[in-house]
Amino acid sequence: MGAGHDHGHAHGTSGATLSAGYRGRLRLALGITLTVMVVEIVGGLVADSLALIADAAHMATDALGLAMALLAIHFASLPPSDRRTFGYARAEILAALANCLLLLGVGGYVLYEAIDRFLTPAATEGGPVVVFALVGLVANLISMLILIRGQQESLNVRGAFLEVVADALGSVAVLVSAVVIMTTGWQAADPLASLLIALMIVPRTVKLLRETLDVLLEAAPKGVDIAEVRAHILALDGVEDVHDLHAWTITSGMPVLSAHVVVAPDFLSGIGNEKMLHELQGCLGDHFDVEHCTFQLEPSGHAEHEARLCH
Repeated sequence: MGAGHDHGHAHGTSGATLSAGYRGRLRLALGITLTVMVVEIVGGLVADSLALIADAAHMATDALGLAMALLAIHFASLPPSDRRTFGYARAEILAALANCLLLLGVGGYVLYEAIDRFLTPAATEGGPVVVFALVGLVANLISMLILIRGQQESLNVRGAFLEVVADALGSVAVLVSAVVIMTTGWQAADPLASLLIALMIVPRTVKLLRETLDVLLEAAPKGVDIAEVRAHILALDGVEDVHDLHAWTITSGMPVLSAHVVVAPDFLSGIGNEKMLHELQGCLGDHFDVEHCTFQLEPSGHAEHEARLCH
C-alpha cells in the first residue's frame, strides 16, 4: 500500500445475493407455471382459442424465465475468485435481461397472431375457455403471492414476478373474451383479448429493461445522488476535495462506491488514517444505503501526480 493510499470498506460483499432467499418460492412458482401452461395448451386446442394458446405461450416463456432466474441464483451464490472478484453476482442481471428479451419476443408474436386471427376468424367455444382461464387465473394469483415480497428487493425476482402479473392479466382478458363470446357470439373478442395480452406485456418489460440496462451500464444506484454524496464528503472536517467518485450496482441489493478523498496533511496526521476512514464510512452509512465503500486518502497535490503518471 503506497503512501497516502488508504482503503476503507463500509461492508464486506458476499457471494449470496438477495434473490437466493427466494429460491424455494421461485421453484414453487415454476411448478405452478408449468402445470398451468399444459392445462392452457390443452384448453386452447379443445376450444380453438387463440387467447388461451397465446397465454400458454406466455406461460412457456415464464417457465423459461423462472428456470433462468433459478440458474442465475446458483451462479450468483458461487464464491469470488482471483479472476472474478465479485463472483457471478451479475448473472442475476443477465437473467433479468434475457427475461426482458423473451417477453418482448412473446409480445410481438402474440400481436402478430392476433392480427392474423382478425383477418381469418375462427369459431371459439366460450364455455371451455372460461374453465381453463379460471384455472390459470387462480394459479397466477398464487404465484404472485409467492413472489410479491422478493420482487421489491431483486431485479431477478421482479422479472419473474412481472411475468406472473402479465399472465394473471392475460387470464382475466381470456376470461372476459370467453364470456363475451358466450353471451354475444362475437368471435373477435378472442383475438382482441390476445391483442390486449401483448399490449400488457410491453410497458412492464420496457421498465424492467431500463432498470437492467442501468445496472449493466453501471449507472448510479437508485437513491444515491452523486452530487449529494460529494457534498457530504466535502462537508467533513479536513476534506479539501473529492475526485474519481463512482457509484454503481453489482447486482440487486449490492451497490458499491469508490472515491479518492483529498485530506489536508496536517489534519490527517492529527486524526490518523483509521479515524478519517471511520468518519467517511459513517458519513455515507448514515445517509446512503451503499453495500461496499472504498476510499483512497490523498494529500493535496496527489491528483496532479497521478495525472502525470498516467501520461
